[in-house]
Amino acid sequence: MDMEQTHPVLGGKAYIYKRPDSQYWQCAAYHKGYNYRTSTKEMFLHEAVRVAEDWYFDLRGQSSVGKLLPPSKKEITFQEVADQFIKEYSVITEGQRSPRWVEGHVGRLRVHLLPFLGNLPVSEVTGAKVQEYRVFRMTPKEEKNPNAKDNRPFKNTIPAPKTLHNEIVTLRQVLKTAVRHGWITAVPDLSMPYRLSGKVSHRPWFSPAEYSQLYKATRQHAKTALTKFKWAAEQLHDYVLLMGNTGLRPDEAKNLQHRDIEIVEDAATGERILVIEVRGKRGVGYCKSTAGAVRPYERLLTRAKPKKDGQGNDEYPQLSDHVFPGSHVKMFDNLLEREGLKLDRDGKARTSYSLRHTYICMRLLEGADIYQIAKNCRTSVEMIEKHYAAHLKNTLDAAAINVKKTGYSLARSDLLESK
Repeated sequence: MDMEQTHPVLGGKAYIYKRPDSQYWQCAAYHKGYNYRTSTKEMFLHEAVRVAEDWYFDLRGQSSVGKLLPPSKKEITFQEVADQFIKEYSVITEGQRSPRWVEGHVGRLRVHLLPFLGNLPVSEVTGAKVQEYRVFRMTPKEEKNPNAKDNRPFKNTIPAPKTLHNEIVTLRQVLKTAVRHGWITAVPDLSMPYRLSGKVSHRPWFSPAEYSQLYKATRQHAKTALTKFKWAAEQLHDYVLLMGNTGLRPDEAKNLQHRDIEIVEDAATGERILVIEVRGKRGVGYCKSTAGAVRPYERLLTRAKPKKDGQGNDEYPQLSDHVFPGSHVKMFDNLLEREGLKLDRDGKARTSYSLRHTYICMRLLEGADIYQIAKNCRTSVEMIEKHYAAHLKNTLDAAAINVKKTGYSLARSDLLESK
């Protein structure tokens, strides 16, 4: 039986050896009471000696700055860091982030990130490894569909850019947790390589003519609906008008209660408007509606909800009741389909969120101040400029843009005449 081959390195401070059942040289060193070992991944002796020398100097360097872990103490894995992140995040953000937001992080970790990175030591989650993850996710896969009778494969799709972006956001949060606990020294570069400037995309909205068509359709639907659907149809009509005149997000409208709304006379315009205390993804904020929201809200405030069994008195809204109990999604989608308004000119599907986009676009088309719109909609000027650029033309000051200096204008005129 062959014996293990051994050679000293750096005068015996370290040594390399080769086991009979391995083609690679291993290196080892005894330091501060612990025996450290690793593979050189080299088959030739002179290359193995060079790698062992570099490894030993790196070992001493880590020891001098206090970063050297005992060999018996296994480095923490990405899975363990992820568990710690979820534990901390769910407690620290309670009341500030919705449960669905936390569940999103948990789901992305469980379904995508942990199967690929979970068993790795957290220090090995580098920028290069993250790029491997991106390539893996963006590579179409043919998988068998167990639910299909003819065993057809799943639809060959790749994640949308926003989906992959959210996964990298979750990954970055986990790595920040590792930094805070001292398990790694810094978050690696997670930026997308080879990335060009993203194209400006417009969010689906209703043009003035389309919005007029929409609320006329909801009004007619409310008049002709069957008795059992009449209350819901009337609610939907006022929902469309209120959302289009306030710019509320759908989740903000869902949380809205009657005690959050006040009808006031605006001192600046002399018109009756709604002042709304909004609760949603950005916490508590405030919104001032246009005058067009007042009449729909007055109808909502005085509309009684009929009893389901038809017995007893109808229920009128109380201050603590939600303005829009229940969901209008199905009825709204069906109406959009019937009116041919479901898709915009770019083929993007319109939803109730499109009413918020319509409000912002309408205000921009009217020449409203973009900063005031951002404050009223509880968003940023940057987000409005990014997603509603097509409607910023009315906010541009031509007089400020087309400034003419006298000397330049004369010179320009001479140049044109010379031609």
